[in-house]
Amino acid sequence: MHCLPTDILLIADVHLSPEYPATVTRFVRFLSDRARQAQRLYILGDLFDAWIGDDDDAPHNVLVSTALRDLTAAGVECVLLHGNRDFLLGRRFFRHTGCRLGREPLLIDCAGERTLLLHGDVLCTDDVAYQRFRRRVRNPLLQQLFLWKSLARRREIAEHYRRTSMNVNAHKAPAIMDVNLLTVNDFLRRFAATRLIHGHTHRPDEHVLDLDGKPARRSVLAQWDEMTGGEMLVFAPQTGEWRREPVL
Repeated sequence: MHCLPTDILLIADVHLSPEYPATVTRFVRFLSDRARQAQRLYILGDLFDAWIGDDDDAPHNVLVSTALRDLTAAGVECVLLHGNRDFLLGRRFFRHTGCRLGREPLLIDCAGERTLLLHGDVLCTDDVAYQRFRRRVRNPLLQQLFLWKSLARRREIAEHYRRTSMNVNAHKAPAIMDVNLLTVNDFLRRFAATRLIHGHTHRPDEHVLDLDGKPARRSVLAQWDEMTGGEMLVFAPQTGEWRREPVL
């Protein structure tokens, strides 16, 4: 595949963790290779499987942060959105890496097409319990109270949350954890966008929508997998072409 330095790359749900060493290696290699050939990289949330504070100096965090810093130092712009697992990525992380925090919903222009970027969890409005939990953990005061705890205690809390979340989700109907199409259309209307790109649901696909009698598109990004690799969505501004590429 011929790559141009004007390409814009979009990924989500890499879920970096010591439990997934092949994914960590793959992502660092991606930053030093394919991503260097791009103009800009958008990471739409859940880059890390958990982020409990910018002071967490776990080896994989240091490795990835350094690789991101090298990418931005090479002149590639990197924009990160918070996900439901790494919403505590803070100023220290962004200063160190040279990445920029994108406030969602993030509206960008892709060759004249208004394109909306989200992590995606805010679209899953049928899951009322999760949306209630999301509002609670995004409260700045509660976040600060959490960050004041010791690193060891934060790790314990994060592990407890992970186990609880897995158990709760195992008993939810799959449809509840997918996006609500009325909510999708509402976001598109609100920002006068004709394309929405998100992750979170781990259901990669391209959806053509009817938005008030006009066509719109929803692109769902793939989760990276420890065994099979990852995937990126690529936009080529010179041609207006969208395509998906594997990250092996």
